[in-house]
Amino acid sequence: MAVIKVHGNPLSTASMRVLATVYEKEIDHEFVFVDMRAGEHKKEHFLSLNPFGQVPALEDGDLKLFESRAINKYIAYEYADKGTQLIYQDSKKMAITSVWMEVEAQQCDPAASKLGWELAIKPLLGMSTNIAVVEENEANLAKVLDVYESRLAQSKYLGGDCFTLADLHHLPTLHYLFGTQVKKLFDSRPHVSAWVADITARPAWLKVLALQSQQ
Repeated sequence: MAVIKVHGNPLSTASMRVLATVYEKEIDHEFVFVDMRAGEHKKEHFLSLNPFGQVPALEDGDLKLFESRAINKYIAYEYADKGTQLIYQDSKKMAITSVWMEVEAQQCDPAASKLGWELAIKPLLGMSTNIAVVEENEANLAKVLDVYESRLAQSKYLGGDCFTLADLHHLPTLHYLFGTQVKKLFDSRPHVSAWVADITARPAWLKVLALQSQQ
């Protein structure tokens, strides 16, 4: 059986999201490095995998997928018998987990990604941070984290009692935000802070960071 191929760049939050899932599931895989500085993600071969020219992309036999969260759902279902159970088989429990997966994508990530861009990425590129954008999105993220604090006071993880994709999908953006002033928004909420400490210490996630440090 051929191993799956993950095409990506370990500095990319979306690629990190898929790599975390692959490591949690303990799946044999080949990581195909995409040199974005050289524009490989915009060349014909990669565009055949993702017509939008964005990492990551996945190949599993004749199946080709893009969009990190969709890739992760496929991996979690297709390889349900391997590694960490990142989904629930019970339909009602999975429905709750799906709600929080949507919250991450629709409520948390828009603000978190903008903050990551302004505070973590722009300085690396020698660009000026837009303070107005930072202030607006800090306020937006704080509102989301208030909801998280309430949820995590009742449940160890966002989707329930077990670590799932609803938690994992936050990891890449958290990694970049925790090197910025935004860390205080997480630290000031005890249940959120404990949740972050838990999920960022997972061995699979540490493998992703080790791979990133090699680049």
